[in-house]
Amino acid sequence: MLIGFTSGVGAVILKNATHFFQHLLEGRLVQYYHQAFYFVFPLLGLGLVYLIIKYGIRQKVSHGIPSTLFAMAKRKGIMKRYQMFGSVLTAPITVGFGGSVGLEGPTVATGAAISANIARLFHMNQSTRNLLIGCAAAGAMSSIFKAPIAAIIFAIEVFSLQLTMVSLLPLLLASITAIITSYFFFGSDILLPVKLADAFSLSDVPYFLILGIVAGATSIYFTTVYEYVQKGFDRIPKPVHRMLVGGSLLGVLIYLIPPLYGEGFEVINSLLKGDSAAVLKGNSFGLDAQNIWMVMGLLVGLVLFKILASALTFGAGGVGGFLHPPFLWVPSWATYWENSLTN
Repeated sequence: MLIGFTSGVGAVILKNATHFFQHLLEGRLVQYYHQAFYFVFPLLGLGLVYLIIKYGIRQKVSHGIPSTLFAMAKRKGIMKRYQMFGSVLTAPITVGFGGSVGLEGPTVATGAAISANIARLFHMNQSTRNLLIGCAAAGAMSSIFKAPIAAIIFAIEVFSLQLTMVSLLPLLLASITAIITSYFFFGSDILLPVKLADAFSLSDVPYFLILGIVAGATSIYFTTVYEYVQKGFDRIPKPVHRMLVGGSLLGVLIYLIPPLYGEGFEVINSLLKGDSAAVLKGNSFGLDAQNIWMVMGLLVGLVLFKILASALTFGAGGVGGFLHPPFLWVPSWATYWENSLTN
């Protein structure tokens, strides 16, 4: 329960800090002054992250879930103390200033580091440490998405926990505690509110098959683009040069396509509602929100360039996760297409 509570609080801090930066920058500077700030924000945010890591933390802040898996596989579940606050200091700045990545990975990493150090404080063995790390992951996902059962399945699958009563009960307690913590701070707001208006029909099966194929192809495209971009950044020896190159390219992308700014959940929810105006808000091409083909073209561009923007963010030294960003655009694009045909 303690691990679930700390994971929930970690999610609250990360989300609120990110939204504070994003609403401050987008709401004040972009809305009231000029859209050109979209080009400046990513470079400024990545520069701040570079300074915090180099002169403040003085340790490499790795991506969330891979670093946690590495600690479980190679370090017997032991995580360094700076990992408890490293992502909290850097991820909100990365995403709040336009970094096109998510917060799920940093939230899991923060909760996992806290749980690992609590386990070390009480001199727990390796199996218990790994279980507590899994509880932190379940708590983090439960707090973010308000889906406690799915969060438990996520923790069992990703961290290869044994599905026994000894592990299931702690996971359930942590997940429920985290979601109660989330309700206390965020109320009943859901990150991705989806309501099923129509009953399932067998005639819809071919469309789901097509969606699965497109999503699979997107995952291949994501892996290929991400590895290609990372290899390109590996050829740049100095971190500051990587930051300047990646931040500048990311700023150009966001200036041309503003929906790439930050996580993108607000745009995704607008698409699920069939609101194309949110997608075309501030676009540099003068696209008409009433023209379905223009909207569809921009949405295809979002699917393609969101992945590139995420890769540039990581290559430039940003801190975040890529659990959701590239993939949720595919079903949201399909949903908007369906809504447009229905209307």
